[in-house]
Amino acid sequence: MAMPNLSESSQPAASLRIAPLTPTIGAEVHGIDLTRPLDDATLAELKDAWARHLVLFFRDQELTFEQHKALGRRFGELHIHPAAPKDAEHPEILVVHGDDKVEFVAGSLWHSDVSCDIEPPMASMLRVVQVPPSGGGDTLFSSMYAAYEGLSDRMQRFLTGLTAVHDGEQYYRGRYGKGTLRDDDYPSAEHPVIRTHPVTGKPALYVNEGFTTRIKDLPAAESDAVLAFLFRHCAQPDYHCRFRWQENSVAFWDNRCTQHLAIWDYYPETRHGYRVTIKGDAPFYNPDRGHRGQ
Repeated sequence: MAMPNLSESSQPAASLRIAPLTPTIGAEVHGIDLTRPLDDATLAELKDAWARHLVLFFRDQELTFEQHKALGRRFGELHIHPAAPKDAEHPEILVVHGDDKVEFVAGSLWHSDVSCDIEPPMASMLRVVQVPPSGGGDTLFSSMYAAYEGLSDRMQRFLTGLTAVHDGEQYYRGRYGKGTLRDDDYPSAEHPVIRTHPVTGKPALYVNEGFTTRIKDLPAAESDAVLAFLFRHCAQPDYHCRFRWQENSVAFWDNRCTQHLAIWDYYPETRHGYRVTIKGDAPFYNPDRGHRGQ
């Protein structure tokens, strides 16, 4: 088999050390410099660790915008946010900022990034460059595999085959001006309540407080009640890990099987970072890889 053509700046996969944060979700990756090109073996090891741990964390990564985008492109085509303001030179970079002057911070509800797109992003890669000096600003991540497994067999069967509406307008309006929209209007999409991960084949719960407004197969009162239960269920700490940011930390998460929540507990101090997001496919449910009761 032909050996990969590695540049002098590439690094061997053998240098990686994976340290899980919890048995359910999250791992810190040590022994890697993300400013240097990834060889194929390192990329494969990262993808394997990502599939196992759902979100990976890296410390001390001083990425330029171009390096950040190049790293994201190793995993897929980059996504453009549908509503946030965009830099003309780097439209793929989303600024994530909180201080004493803003009225909201991104991610302050449990959500999967831009699930209101017809083809929601498969992944996001956030680098925080300024942290609150007094602490705070942690991010919580929740496994939607674990949330699905935490449901009873009866509830799994009930939810299987249902479709939920994910609406961008109800979250983005008032937060971002309509003049910054990527398309002609706010995005809206319908996705299965239980989705099958296209790589692992595992079922995951796919509704979130940030974007999911109703289950279209149910009357409004029943939809509201079921969603309220599911939102509380996803927020259980049993399914979580918590990441404490340091300057130049990077988090890389899978939107297809996780949710996250950015904690705004640092007012009036500042937290600032940059996110690259990677395009995904339309969510689907595969009945051959369904609930454990089948």
